[in-house]
Parts: sequence; structure tokens; C-alpha cells
Amino acid sequence: MTIDLYQAALADAGTSGFYNKNVRIDGPSGPVIVRIPMHDADNVDLRIWPEHEVLTAIAPYVAHAPRLLQVCESPAYQVHEFVPGDVLDDLAPRGQHVPPVVLAEVVDLFAQLTAVPPEDLPDLPVAWPESGDTGAFARVLSDTTQGVHDTFGGEFGRLFSVLGIPADPLASTRDRWSSLTSRPFRLVHSDIHRKNMILSSGRVVFLDWELALWGDPLYELAVHFHKMGYADDERDAVLARWVGAMAPEFTRGWERDLDTYLAHERVKSAIVDTVRYTQLIVGGKLLDEEEQALLDKLTDKHAAAAEVWALPDPPDRDRVESAVRRLTSPLPD
Repeated sequence: MTIDLYQAALADAGTSGFYNKNVRIDGPSGPVIVRIPMHDADNVDLRIWPEHEVLTAIAPYVAHAPRLLQVCESPAYQVHEFVPGDVLDDLAPRGQHVPPVVLAEVVDLFAQLTAVPPEDLPDLPVAWPESGDTGAFARVLSDTTQGVHDTFGGEFGRLFSVLGIPADPLASTRDRWSSLTSRPFRLVHSDIHRKNMILSSGRVVFLDWELALWGDPLYELAVHFHKMGYADDERDAVLARWVGAMAPEFTRGWERDLDTYLAHERVKSAIVDTVRYTQLIVGGKLLDEEEQALLDKLTDKHAAAAEVWALPDPPDRDRVESAVRRLTSPLPD
């Protein structure tokens, strides 16, 4: 019967993230989500584990994740529990305050993740940094970002230059990794943002575990702050809850190190989303308002990265659009 779900999902447009197509299908026992990998997707994020192995490992410990119902390797797909409710980004888009329950349950999730035993998780990649070696963990992050810059430098090099991305974009953050405080590693989701949360019956369920890592719990908080776009009072509330909920060994040194991780995430976003958003616009499948929204977001991302790079003249909205349009316009005959 599950192959029938897969065939039905293939025929449905569904919704697509960067790595998976997600389709709601009415199965024999009710609705489910069929999740199909997009094999032609460019890999611009650090991914170390199959998502279904992460979901299996966390099931006894984490109350805020969808249940994994079925996995198939050939053809590749997963069947997840359907979680009824509202995506947070629909209820409270970036720039709007989120319901208070979100602030509490985000921190609850982060605390629950520290209780997942490492022996229950999938095997780590060869030569993965030892727990507590936060500097080595951070260097894996920046090496991944550097790899994206190098991989797309040929196709997007001129666009990178026009938008002010330095030739060595990680230099300003790479030098700061050696000063990071040692903290023990735990499971981190590393992609908690408004489109990955569903409010359902007064609780929050967190989706998309494909970027889960074994690493510094403070990195989790930094990625979350970077991607959420909280108002100042919300950020302060989450930070206070996090410091109070986490064991002291996970929070030591956060006052300095949080900004170090945030600097890397701003640089990463400027590079990765220049590639992603331009590819989406090149694809020609977006409505005009969708293209304009992407260009607005890309301008904001470059403004944030420009502070890290200490650029005196970050690209404004017109410059961003002009540069992207030049790259996406067909060459004259």
C-alpha cells in the first residue's frame, strides 16, 4: 500500500523545500505526508545523517517531532505523520511577533535534544570533531560554506563580486573559531525557523530534520536567532529561557560565542542565498511578487553580512536586483 502512496505523491505537485518534495496523501488510515528527495538539488548545507535515522533515534526523547511511519530506499521516500495545524510562517511571518507558546516550546525542544543519548544516534562521519572541540566543529561549518563559495564561484563569481562578497568571505569569521569556549556536543536540529514549525492543538511540532548535526548546542541557538527574525523582546525572552533551561556546561561562554556563530550564519546566508534565490529567479516559475520578495530578502541578507565584512557600501535593493537581473538575462545573439 505504501508504494501506492509514493505513486500518488509523484503525481501531485505538493510543496518543495530545497531538498525534498512533500505531499499530503489520504492513506487508508488517514492523511500522511510523503517526503520524496529531490535528487537534482544542489547540496549547499552540511548534512551528515539520513533524516529517517534521526527521527527514529529521537522518538523516545523528543515530543515535538512528527512520527516516522515508513521508509523506503528504492524508490527513496519517507512517510511521516500528518500534523494538522498552521505553519508558523503563515500565522506570523517574519517581522511579526509569534504566539508566546512558540518561545517556550523552542527552548523545550533544545533542552530535550540534550537528553538524546549519543549511542542512540547514527554513526558520525569519519574524523568528526570530538565532543567539546567547538573550534573544530566551527571549522567544519566554515569549510562547508567555503565549499559552496568555491563550487559556484565560476557561475556566480561576477555576481558575488558586484554584491560585495569578498574573495575570501570566511576570513573574518575563520580567525575567531580558536577562541570558542569548549562545550560538550549534543544533537542539534540546526534549521528551526518559521516554515519548519506547525502550531497544532496548542503545541509546536518541528519539521525537517535533514540538517541535524552532532555539535555545539550554542550553534543551535545562533542558527535559530539568525533565521527567525525575532523582535528584540522575543529574542531576549528566548535567550533568558535558554540560559535557565540548559545545563551550565552547555551555556558557558555564550556571551561572546553567540555573536561569533551569528557572524558565520550571516556570511553563509549571503553566499548560499545569492545562489539559491538567483537559481529560483532563473527558473522562471515564480510570480513577480515572489521574485520581488526574494530580492527584498537577499538585500537584507547582504546588509547583515556587510556588517561582518565591514563593508562601507553594502548593496541596496536596486543594486541587488540589477545584478541578479543581469545574470539571469539571456545573452544577445
